[in-house]
Amino acid sequence: MGIGGMEADGRRVRVGHGGRVSWGRKEGDEVVLDSGERVSEGSVEYLAPVEPTKILAVHLTYASRVHEYAAKEPPEPSYFLKPPTTLNGHRGKIMRPAGTRFLNYEGELAVVVGKRMKGVPEDEALSYVAGYTCANDVGLHDFRHADRGSMLRVKGQDGFLPLGPEFVPANEFDPESFEIRTYLNGEVVQSGGSDDLLFGVAYQLADLCRLITLEPGDIVLTGTPANSRPMEPGDTVEVEIDGLGRLSNTVEEWNVDLSGPGEKPETSANTLHVALAIPEDEAERRVSKGELR
Repeated sequence: MGIGGMEADGRRVRVGHGGRVSWGRKEGDEVVLDSGERVSEGSVEYLAPVEPTKILAVHLTYASRVHEYAAKEPPEPSYFLKPPTTLNGHRGKIMRPAGTRFLNYEGELAVVVGKRMKGVPEDEALSYVAGYTCANDVGLHDFRHADRGSMLRVKGQDGFLPLGPEFVPANEFDPESFEIRTYLNGEVVQSGGSDDLLFGVAYQLADLCRLITLEPGDIVLTGTPANSRPMEPGDTVEVEIDGLGRLSNTVEEWNVDLSGPGEKPETSANTLHVALAIPEDEAERRVSKGELR
């Protein structure tokens, strides 16, 4: 765990090649591994460009998303955890379990902690950041009825956090002035940026580290703008942040058996409200009428 190969200067990638995991840097159509070996960029498997001890994510932080739900602006941010097994890389597959329908994209800015943070004030918080990368905080809202706010089933499944394509050092990106876009099959479906944030990056970091020690390499996901919607198998979803690059993933159907113990997928009113951003009363009406799309 930790920041590993990010201790070197400049932008970094973490890849699988030749049966081993290596850090390196992208140069045109090649990846230059730390060993000095040059390999074709198309021949590597991109991995998440960070190895965190923990991943913290925020609920509503973009004004556009709050307004989309016709909700009151939260007085303070609230958070949940994603396990490190959610990590996925650029060009990786996002798996939708068979029998589910509401697998949503959420384009986000991911912050990578560089130094241990505990009780760091807001005006110093950004100096503790190692760098940034693009993120897709994937959520399976067929389990929305089951999590009771924890988001474990919705957001915590394997591969539900693509990051990348590169780790970009903090001195090459301004988290107080950025634009983010999500594309679905080449069409822009989300657009937002720093001007839309209710709680800035420094505020979120300072808030979190009051009570939770943030370690080097830890990830903080800073929220998503309006228009998160479901993806389908065969879709390509991309998250682009100016200065950080463009993270691309494809969705595939996963023939996993979910018939064992525990909660089963269900299309609840909360599923429709969150996944499709429709009013709660309309979601209740649709469920009562069996209109589950």
